[in-house]
Amino acid sequence: MMLGMYRRTSYGQVVAGLLLAGFALTLVMLHFRPPISGDALVYGDIATNLLQHKTYALTDNGVIRPTLIRLPGYPLFLSVCFLLFGRGNFLSAIWIQIFLSLCECCLIALLATRLMGKRIGLCALALSALCPFTSNYAVVPLTESLSMLCVAAGFFSFERWNVQARQRKRWNVWLPVLAMAVTFATLLRPDRAILCAVLVSGIVAVLWRVPMPSRTRQMAPVVAVLAIFMLPLLVWGVRNWRVFHVVQPLSPKYANDPGDEVALGFMRWYRTWGIDYKNTVQVYWPYDGSTIAFGDIPARAFDNEAQRDRTQELIAEYNQETSSTPPVDTGFAVLARERIAARPVRYYMILPLGRLADMWLQPRTELLKMPLDWWNWRSHPAKTSFSFAYALLNAAYLVLAVIGARNWRRSGYSGQATLAWTMFSFILLRSGLLATLDNAEQRYTIDCFPLVLLLASFAFAKKKASAESGLPSC
Repeated sequence: MMLGMYRRTSYGQVVAGLLLAGFALTLVMLHFRPPISGDALVYGDIATNLLQHKTYALTDNGVIRPTLIRLPGYPLFLSVCFLLFGRGNFLSAIWIQIFLSLCECCLIALLATRLMGKRIGLCALALSALCPFTSNYAVVPLTESLSMLCVAAGFFSFERWNVQARQRKRWNVWLPVLAMAVTFATLLRPDRAILCAVLVSGIVAVLWRVPMPSRTRQMAPVVAVLAIFMLPLLVWGVRNWRVFHVVQPLSPKYANDPGDEVALGFMRWYRTWGIDYKNTVQVYWPYDGSTIAFGDIPARAFDNEAQRDRTQELIAEYNQETSSTPPVDTGFAVLARERIAARPVRYYMILPLGRLADMWLQPRTELLKMPLDWWNWRSHPAKTSFSFAYALLNAAYLVLAVIGARNWRRSGYSGQATLAWTMFSFILLRSGLLATLDNAEQRYTIDCFPLVLLLASFAFAKKKASAESGLPSC
């Protein structure tokens, strides 16, 4: 008995110690966090207008104008924080995100424990609580931290629901939890609807194997999840129709309000050569608002001297007004057509895969004060060394995840084959979607990290499936 009490105390102390270490890491990240800018200010402006003017709108040169460029999930979260702790108080939102980030770590650890035993659960907790990449996003007012929590909650609740559904308990408390997780994830950013797609597909796969007299009644949980998922999107779509007279249940791909000009020609030209985060920051983001230095455009953007000269002329013409004009955009569109026709494989295959590789493998230093040319040793050796270490750490997580996935498969997926394939499908579908984007940003793959961390913990499993019992049922 005394030995059992000692083991339980020891286990609890390890868990508490890992959570405290994770909290300490987020405090370090909080100290070095970047200034609030970009998307964070957009979300904050919408949240402020919700409180002050009771309207979902942006402030444009002192004028309040309705908008639909962002889904309402994160602005509503910020508006609650501003209401409780003061308008413009982004720090309150950050502290809540830090707490929720630690909850996410616990969910990952609990899921690992249920699948592979307590020892692997501790490994998962250590890997997630001490992951600098996920901790970094907990201390900035952006959607990524809450989105990772939704991913962890969605897969954890799916596993719990799956166990009970196989016992013919189709209706249990985990079904609405799953539905709320996928719904809020989508209200944060539209591309996170993939989470709903894969988990609903998993629910269908599970229910299809459970014998029931009526297929219609059998699939009722699927209808319930989809109803919860669709209701807020329907409300949002009705609002957009009433305000803008457009059918827009999500947010537009290019984050533009109806009537805004979109530089489609420039964006298509950019996709013919843009491949890394440095290009995104120096060329893609500044377009239509700031000057672009022609020297920041790499040589791969030109197939010949004639293209180089025409590109230089277009950049010079654009810089005169620092805004997209029809003639300039048409010029970029002509260049894009020429380059695509010359090398279609590069445009449709090589560059999308290159952007995807960049998003997965680049050092995740985008929120740190690191140079964009992080590989330039001669200019900043100390920062280059740090960036290489970050890249190696990122690669280590990915390698461990691959090894862990292999270990899990060898264990027969611990009786959770459907869960395994929903997880793999989420990562693959997410990656496939990211390959279609113009701009490469590492934060777009961070949504997959709850699953990467979970699978990485499985790399420490023994060859034979663990006989340890899981934590008490929640």
